Amino acid sequence: MKHIKTEIFSKEEMDAIHATTLKVLMDPGISVNNEAAREVFRAAGCQVDDETKIVRIPAEVIDRVLKTTPREFTMYSRDGQHNVRMVSDGSIVNNMTFGVGTRMIKYAGNGKYECKESTVADMGEIAKVVDACENIDWFCSPVSAMDLATDPVRTLKEVRAIVKNSSKPMLLDPDPSFMKDYFEIERICYDGDAERAKKEPFFLVGGCPSSPLQLDDVFCQLAMEAPDYGMPFMCLSMAMGAASSPIFLAGTMVTHNAEVLAGIALVQLKNPGALTFYGSSTTAFDFMNDAAPVGSPELALISAGVAQMAMYYHIPSIVAGT
Repeated sequence: MKHIKTEIFSKEEMDAIHATTLKVLMDPGISVNNEAAREVFRAAGCQVDDETKIVRIPAEVIDRVLKTTPREFTMYSRDGQHNVRMVSDGSIVNNMTFGVGTRMIKYAGNGKYECKESTVADMGEIAKVVDACENIDWFCSPVSAMDLATDPVRTLKEVRAIVKNSSKPMLLDPDPSFMKDYFEIERICYDGDAERAKKEPFFLVGGCPSSPLQLDDVFCQLAMEAPDYGMPFMCLSMAMGAASSPIFLAGTMVTHNAEVLAGIALVQLKNPGALTFYGSSTTAFDFMNDAAPVGSPELALISAGVAQMAMYYHIPSIVAGT
């Protein structure tokens, strides 16, 4: 029963989603809020309007991008004992922790629990648990260090707490200003070997398009810079059905697909062959609770469909779920 395969779409339905996505990428196109990224698209043959910041991506550009995107790759671990294979055919399923929150619940005894703001010490303890769990393959911190909220290098101290307590591959806080520092941490962990740090990165970075149909400045910086350090880049849409994407799940799937393909296109056009994967935390918006539930029936359908679309494109994927 482990890793049951669920097929939401037929081949014809995936063809239809792809064809509609290509139409959306040309009209209305994608808003790209980074000048250098727009230049990358322009050089590839896309239609770029610098005044509106709209980029229209032709089908032939997407075809070219899909040919250069790796079908599988390895996410390395600091000790070499917890490497993770990312594949695009569904033959390997990996699990990761999900982040990022700001509060912790601790058992106080006698059936009582305490809720408090999370700290950097909590992050270190969580990392120890993750490192010991055989069923967790890679790490995204589920909380942030609120005790360091005003510290200008909070992010680096959080990374240090995790690296000291876990050797597994780690998804970093997506902050372009710390990319060089992240790489320096890897280099130090590899006894100063910068070449090995680039060939066997245990850090990866990710970014989320801003739904609907926008690549913001931070996303673009990360997408273009991550390959310079050999780090895999996760392009993960968090569209919300009936809020930042259409109320119908088919429309949300198309919006999601267009955002992710546009992000992957930027990675591949800037650095052909760079390691990247297709991500989703897309769900339907909960108007009763003003939330985007990760665990709803709609998310299960979307995640299964997204996994199918990633296999359709032969791109490794990550999807949200419980």
